Amino acid sequence: MTAQPGVWGCTIVQMLNKVPAITLAFWVAKTFATTVGETAADYLNSNLHLGLTNTSLIMASLLAIALLIQFTRRRYIPVVYWIVVVLISVVGTLVSDNLVDNFGVPLWVTTVLFSVVLAAVFAWWFVSERTLSVHTIVSTRREAFYWAAILFTFSLGTSAGDLVGEQFGLGYAISLALFAGLIGLVALAYFVFKIDAVLAFWAAYILTRPLGASAGDLLSQPASAGGLGLGTTWTSLAFLVVIAALTVLMTVQQRREMSPGEPAIQI
Repeated sequence: MTAQPGVWGCTIVQMLNKVPAITLAFWVAKTFATTVGETAADYLNSNLHLGLTNTSLIMASLLAIALLIQFTRRRYIPVVYWIVVVLISVVGTLVSDNLVDNFGVPLWVTTVLFSVVLAAVFAWWFVSERTLSVHTIVSTRREAFYWAAILFTFSLGTSAGDLVGEQFGLGYAISLALFAGLIGLVALAYFVFKIDAVLAFWAAYILTRPLGASAGDLLSQPASAGGLGLGTTWTSLAFLVVIAALTVLMTVQQRREMSPGEPAIQI
């Protein structure tokens, strides 16, 4: 890890890429993390009766600690990275829920608001770094842009998913099919029509949030609300187990790919 002067007169810390390879395991873990973000927020808020405010304060504090650890790593560490993703999915959900439930902001307004904020983050990132590629998260500043974008993709996905599934009255199953279809179109555009890889990645990343949220609601919500009635506890635990298993798999794979003689980085 090295340091060099930045274009704004600040020091930019150079490091190895801090984001995992974009594989099938990545997309499965990310989608399941979005499901946990939906169900865990509901579990803490409703089942444990913490309320939105207390839940938000607790999860924001845990996220801040996790991000501090993540930013001080020199390279991608699977367990640290995916803990941050799970926590930021919960916090992103709570940001949307607070605006809607505590402040009475309509879902269509929060959807537009988060779209504008996310676009602004992307614009600032591109103007500053001339790229939005997740394959070059090799400085502290780029990583800050990356996690800011991730946070608002979760908030946007929460609002958009709730807008389609609840306010538009389509229900969880139809919403799930709709967002899965949109992701399929992005994949088709990338693999067949060769659209820009960065554009395809971020489009799919945004869409996996309402996809995962719809899946979580479909599984956890009672039958009277259009769900399967499994509850937020079991749904959250099941998806956390899958994420943990994938994290172990990615950790093992990473260690196997390390060059001979390269020291393992301790967490």
